[in-house]
Amino acid sequence: MSATTRKPRPGEVHGADYWFLTADDFDREVAGGGFVEWAEYSGNRYGTLRRELDERTARGVPVVLEIEVQGARQVRETMPEAIQIFIAPPSVEALRARLVGRGTDDAESVDRRLAVAEHELEAQPEFHHVVVNDRLEDAVAELERIVRATLGG
Repeated sequence: MSATTRKPRPGEVHGADYWFLTADDFDREVAGGGFVEWAEYSGNRYGTLRRELDERTARGVPVVLEIEVQGARQVRETMPEAIQIFIAPPSVEALRARLVGRGTDDAESVDRRLAVAEHELEAQPEFHHVVVNDRLEDAVAELERIVRATLGG
C-alpha cells in the first residue's frame, strides 16, 4: 500500500487504500530513509514505505508495486533484480477520456496528469515488459502471464 500526501477521495480509508500522510510526516519518512521509492506526481507525493515492503519480502511473499516512472527508476537502482512492467494506455486520447470519465479531477488536474503521462510514455524502453491497457481483460491476462512466468509458475 502506498503512502501519499494527497487528500483522500470519497470513500478512501487511511490504512486501507493508502497511508495518507501530512507533508511533514512524508518529509520525515524521506529524511529517515523510510521509502523504497517516492516521487511527486501531479502536485502530490507518493511512495512505497520500506517497512511495508520488507515485512512481506521477509516472509517470502512476492510484492507488486504500482508506481510511476520516477519511482521505477529508484527501484531499479536499489533492486536491480526487480522485474518492471510498463502499463501503457492505448493512446493519449484514450487516457484523457478515462481521466475525464472518472470524474475525480478538475480540468486543470487532468491536463497536468496528461502532460506528465506524455513524458512518461517515452520511458517504455527502460522496462522489461510493456502491456497496453486497451481492453482490461486482455491487459490483466498479459500481466498474469508475465508474473507467473517470472515467479516460475
